[in-house]
Amino acid sequence: MDERFTVEVISQSLNPQQIIYAAMHQDYAEELVWDQRDQWPDEQNSGELVVKNLLQGNRGHYGPFEHPQIVLNFGYFPHSTMQQMRTHRNVSFDVQSFRYTGQRILEVAEGKQDLEDVFYLRPVGSYSDRQGKKYDYTAEQRQQDLDWCQQACQRYAERVGQGLAEEHARGLIPFDVRQHWVMSANARSLMHLLDIRGKFDVQIETRIMTELMFTQFQQWMPEVASWYEKTRWRKGPLAP
Repeated sequence: MDERFTVEVISQSLNPQQIIYAAMHQDYAEELVWDQRDQWPDEQNSGELVVKNLLQGNRGHYGPFEHPQIVLNFGYFPHSTMQQMRTHRNVSFDVQSFRYTGQRILEVAEGKQDLEDVFYLRPVGSYSDRQGKKYDYTAEQRQQDLDWCQQACQRYAERVGQGLAEEHARGLIPFDVRQHWVMSANARSLMHLLDIRGKFDVQIETRIMTELMFTQFQQWMPEVASWYEKTRWRKGPLAP
């Protein structure tokens, strides 16, 4: 929908499925599993084993999935999308603050930065609300809204120039300013977020964000992600 939207990996646990296997194995092993590390199955086989023994058949043994961690960087999403994510406190966030990052608003006012790099408006098109009511967002409406965003930047710049603090002047800017944030999650909490925010009836921008998150999940834990896609993805189950 918007070419600026991005979800990038800052860091992630190496061999995450093997980590889950080791945690699972220690639950019933007499020995210290570290001493047997040269006998652990490889990453792919570990993934297949944890799916079989912890997840398959709706077993729901999610505890070992809390050990591997991933840190993601979200970019250029509207403020409303960030808010939907930040309500879930089973993950950790650092979110761009408009108490300190108002320079780009000033640059829009000065014509030094593209307005749409800083504010998000949906593309022209046909949409429906959550109750299924359909409506059109026209080119004329969108241009009017872009003009309003530009005027808000001008007013922001005016008030900052008059001495108002950024934390005061930010109340003048449109709601869906684009924001960047860092989020860390373990494998269990990542699946929880995908369950809650990956449903078909969520806000369009949020659904796109979870698709980008899921792509990173697939690359990080392919066997577990394959099971997840077949059994939970987009199905709206109760989150683990």
